[in-house]
Amino acid sequence: MKKLLSLSLAALALTAGAASAADLPNRKQAPAPYVAAPSYNWSGSYIGINAGYGFGSFSGAAGSQFKNPSNFVGGGQIGFNQQLANKVVVGVEGDFDYSGLQGKATSTGTAGSKARLDTLGTVRGRLGYAMDRVMPYITAGYAGGNEKITIPGSNNSSGWRNGYAVGAGIDYALTNNVSARVEGLYVSLENKNTAAGKVGNDLGIVRTALNYKF
Repeated sequence: MKKLLSLSLAALALTAGAASAADLPNRKQAPAPYVAAPSYNWSGSYIGINAGYGFGSFSGAAGSQFKNPSNFVGGGQIGFNQQLANKVVVGVEGDFDYSGLQGKATSTGTAGSKARLDTLGTVRGRLGYAMDRVMPYITAGYAGGNEKITIPGSNNSSGWRNGYAVGAGIDYALTNNVSARVEGLYVSLENKNTAAGKVGNDLGIVRTALNYKF
């Protein structure tokens, strides 16, 4: 009886040891291969909003009559990017902003007169370089805006000004669909006849933006 009991206990111990060994990891099994996360791709259409600050000066023969304009600018933009195989990104963007850029007359003889750029829009090409979720870029293209000249006791005048914009910025992809931006633009608008004489604009725009990519 004792011999039978001893043999049973020995068999049980061997069975438990085999089960424990089966639960141990296989030391010869190769680790799973490392798979790098795919790089972000900037290709696609997007739409967004922007806000910033504008400053500069009035140009033209009558531009010196008004103080240098500065104020808030803000609006929206829409665009398209295409990322090439060498990480170069080409694109086009259009934007349209409300502008509070205004300068009042500097001469006491024209007290109450002011020049105001009510709206500002651009259509620009963009050239960037993708560094995963970061993309620095340069941009250039058409710019235009509506300017209004107000002179008390005289005929007011307003009209569209054509010109160009050049600048640079950095886009950063916060998620696969949402990106943030910091951008600086130089905008030059043509001199044009107004109630005060010829007036144009040389402006700097610094703004941030949020875009949603489809």
